[in-house]
Order: sequence, then structure tokens, then C-alpha cells
Amino acid sequence: MLRHYLQFNDCSRSETEYLFARARWIKDRLRQGQPHHPLQGKTLAMIFEKASTRTRVSFETGMGQLGGQVLCLSKNDIQMARGETVEDTARVLSRMVDVVMIRTFAQSMVETFAAHSRAPVINGLTNEFHPCQVLADIYTFLEHRGPITGKTVVWIGDPNNVFYTWLQAAALLDFKVHLSSPAGYPVDEARVPAAERSRLETFADPFDATRGAALVTTDVWTSMGFEAENEQRRRAFQHWQVNAALMAHAAPDAVFMHCLPAHRGEEVTDEVIDGPQSLVWDEAENRMHAQKALLEFLLVGEVKTP
Repeated sequence: MLRHYLQFNDCSRSETEYLFARARWIKDRLRQGQPHHPLQGKTLAMIFEKASTRTRVSFETGMGQLGGQVLCLSKNDIQMARGETVEDTARVLSRMVDVVMIRTFAQSMVETFAAHSRAPVINGLTNEFHPCQVLADIYTFLEHRGPITGKTVVWIGDPNNVFYTWLQAAALLDFKVHLSSPAGYPVDEARVPAAERSRLETFADPFDATRGAALVTTDVWTSMGFEAENEQRRRAFQHWQVNAALMAHAAPDAVFMHCLPAHRGEEVTDEVIDGPQSLVWDEAENRMHAQKALLEFLLVGEVKTP
């Protein structure tokens, strides 16, 4: 059966837990120097309409480690730049490759592509969601702190695509999300169904939001596409910085994450991102391992892990 991964909840809870377990096995196998090539002869096409470091490198390297090959395409490399429709691009490309990853602006673009594709489609980031990032983040938490069920994750700053993906994950995996953002940057209630709303609590004060949290996470104050608001956002968010004083309000064994790239001295200080509570570098690496599990799942299905 053709499956896509366009939002975090496109996989069930049991399937998501399988992906975590499979990512651990795949990562361990790589560390032991044992080859694992279930995607020999398969091709991943990657379409980038937004710049990328971690998404490109993690998918390209991961697919190679699984035995497959990769085509990396910017919008200008294909006929979409000259007016070919998303629908027609999907119809053609999915006859020639086995899986497609798209990093773009509108969620509607990946939804339209998937609706006309014969191959699985993965959302590598849109303005609305970033499911691969949160998949890797939660896997990283599991590695270091165990199950996330019943825990509290606090999001400090702009409620962006990663934040809304955390809400989907909270509803699926049964944990809570605290949000603290400045006035004028509220949650879009129209984007939050009841199941996710019940997992969310908002706070005007970031210190109140952080109290007792198991995981503190944030992102840049100005996401891609909002650069014209940079100075306005810098002023608005100046008190929503993750620093040592804020981390001190979290649980004693709390960890810090950031999806990167980070603007050091803005949303996070050096002492936090480089400090002992930071899992940022493991988190970045785990994009590759989690996505390898996802690629294998979409193309092969569930595999019994020894």
C-alpha cells in the first residue's frame, strides 16, 4: 500500500514507536560497521525550494548508507521553474524514482504532489509542518531520557512549523506541550484540533512555562520567509531567550534541543547550546538515523528487528 509522510500523524502510534526502535537498530548497526542495504537499486529524488543543510545531508547520506542513490533537484533544475504543474511533475517523476522528499513553502504543494504520485512522498519541511525534525527530536529524547509519554515539552518563542508538529506528536504519543511566546505571536487556533488543544497550555511568562519541563526547545525568532520582520521580531522576542536562568526552572534532568541553524545570542545563549543539558548535536545527527528508518518503512514496510 502506498504511504506518504506529510505530517507527523500520518503514522499511527505503534508505527511511530516502530520507527524509533528501528532507528536505534539501524544506528547501532552503522556504529558497529555492519552494512545494511535494504534499498539497493532504489532512487530517492529530493526537491528543494528552500535552502537546507541538515535535511539534504541527512537524506542523501542516509539513502546512500541504505544502498540507494539520490537525485538532488532544485526547482530550477526541473520544469516546474518553467510552468509545469506540480501534478504533472509528480506523475512523471514518480514513474522514474522510488521515493520523493520535498522541502518547500506551502503544505498544499506536498499534499498535491502526493495526491498525484505513484511513489511515497516525504515532507522535508513546509511552512506548516516539519515531521522529520520532530521524529528525530523525540528519538533523541528516548535515547537519553527514555519514553516521552507523560512528560512536558516547553516551546519558547515563535509558534512555527516545528511547534505545530510538536502538538501533533503530543496528541499521538500522550505528552504535554507548554508554549510561551510574545504578545502578537499567538497560536493559530484554526490549526489546532481538539485532540491537540487538550495537550497544550500557553503562558505569558517563559519562566512559568518552563517550570518542571523535561525538554526545553526553541527555534530562530525569524523563520525562512519572514526576513522582512527581522528587526520587529528581534525586539518582540528579546525576553524569550533560552539561557541558564530559564533552564534552571526546568526539571533537574531537563534537556535542551534546537532544530538548527541557531542564532546564538538571540533565541539561545552559548552556555546553553554548548552546555551539558544540550542534545543539539545528537539531535542533528539523529535526523539521518530516523529518516533511514522512515525510508525503509515506506519502501519495504515493517521489518522484524533481531
